Amino acid sequence: MNRFERFLTLWVLCCIVIGVVLGQLLPGATQAVAGLAIAQVNLPVGALIWVMIIPMLARVDFTAVAGIGGRARGIGVTLFVNWLVKPFSMAFLAWLCIRHLFVTLLPSDQVDGYVAGLILLAAAPCTAMVFVWSRLCDGDPLFTLSQVALNDSIMVIAFAPLVGMLLGISAIHVPWGTLVSSLVLYIVIPVALAQAWRGYLLRRGAAALATALRRAGPWSTGALLLTLVLLFAFQGAQILSQPRVIALLAVPILIQVLFNSSLAYGLNRMLGVGHRVAGPSALIGASNFFELAVATALSLFGFHSGAALATVVGVLVEVPVMLLVVAVVNRSKAWYERGAARPAISLMKSSG
Repeated sequence: MNRFERFLTLWVLCCIVIGVVLGQLLPGATQAVAGLAIAQVNLPVGALIWVMIIPMLARVDFTAVAGIGGRARGIGVTLFVNWLVKPFSMAFLAWLCIRHLFVTLLPSDQVDGYVAGLILLAAAPCTAMVFVWSRLCDGDPLFTLSQVALNDSIMVIAFAPLVGMLLGISAIHVPWGTLVSSLVLYIVIPVALAQAWRGYLLRRGAAALATALRRAGPWSTGALLLTLVLLFAFQGAQILSQPRVIALLAVPILIQVLFNSSLAYGLNRMLGVGHRVAGPSALIGASNFFELAVATALSLFGFHSGAALATVVGVLVEVPVMLLVVAVVNRSKAWYERGAARPAISLMKSSG
């Protein structure tokens, strides 16, 4: 990571403050930007999300999926947590916290929106920031690349049906047309553009790809930070008027990240998976594709909805909490390897 990336949490906090202040000082300009939308898609935010995720998606080599055989246990753990545990555990936490434990402390007309936003957060595994988390814990780069490629492939097929099912279970109306449009706009088209760009660069040589991705990195990070400024400018009034709501929405997000990262890390240790695979496996299993969640929430429910606020809180919580998980993974390496060695020895004895 470069010096700028090391202080990403600080820059995120600065953007939050800047966004909230701009929303209060320039409400007219903020509303004008919020109104630049076609078919419920805000054009400035949509463009920034493309700039943010296309360089990250261009790093993904989908042919890497063919090389997952040697890392099959780690891949299996992450797929299990990403697609069979995390979305359903978040739906349960949203039901428990938002509809029951905190319901008397929340605006009654926004409860459905908060639940929907939390479900959107957990319905897709992270694509972009995973590479950063993996580098921080000295993760196996081929495993990380293979897992992201596999998750992106699944996401194209599973995201819309999964979200529709969980929202339906939560008794929330599903606007299928808007949901499918969000899928196409924020997954299918960016993946296609990123892979076309990657293929063009590779025809000029691997060095050309590496140079382009290195130069695009600051654009991607800058788009993320500018998106945060806009989102918090749009949501500034709600954030200032109801800080208690922000704190309550953070509770299920925090529990979800810690639970799923611990589950993935523990399962990998039980199966004797190496630490360089288990680290990114735990991080991929816990992190969320918050860029997609925010964009989909804005398209489905609008800027001032509870869903949009919940996904923005997800952005606020994710970076510092994931850095905490990285620290735990790194500091527990000796403990992890003592336990992971025993299953491997047992497997060798049984096969002998």
